[in-house]
Amino acid sequence: MPHFVTLVRYTQQGISKIKESPSRLDAAKKAAEKEGGKIQAWYLTMGHYDAVLITEFPSDEACAKFTLSAGALGNISTETLKAFPKQTIARLSVHSLNGGWPLNRRVIRS
Repeated sequence: MPHFVTLVRYTQQGISKIKESPSRLDAAKKAAEKEGGKIQAWYLTMGHYDAVLITEFPSDEACAKFTLSAGALGNISTETLKAFPKQTIARLSVHSLNGGWPLNRRVIRS
């Protein structure tokens, strides 16, 4: 299944209700499962982003539906990156020698 890295920033609403974060994460896990995906890891971070999610979904569309619905609640804004495992990079690196990175850049923001 495709993997995704989601960079999360709390909105003013989300930070004002920070004590609800554990229950919101539980709800997010259920929402991911509803789309056929899974939150593999969640990290609170310091810096430009407040948290990072590592997820897997059966398709880009399923991931987009999940992140857009999470963002629509008003507690977070997100930037989602499609992640490629080591095996894919090794297979594609030969192509990069012949004219650049062969993948389209996709960023899903909510």
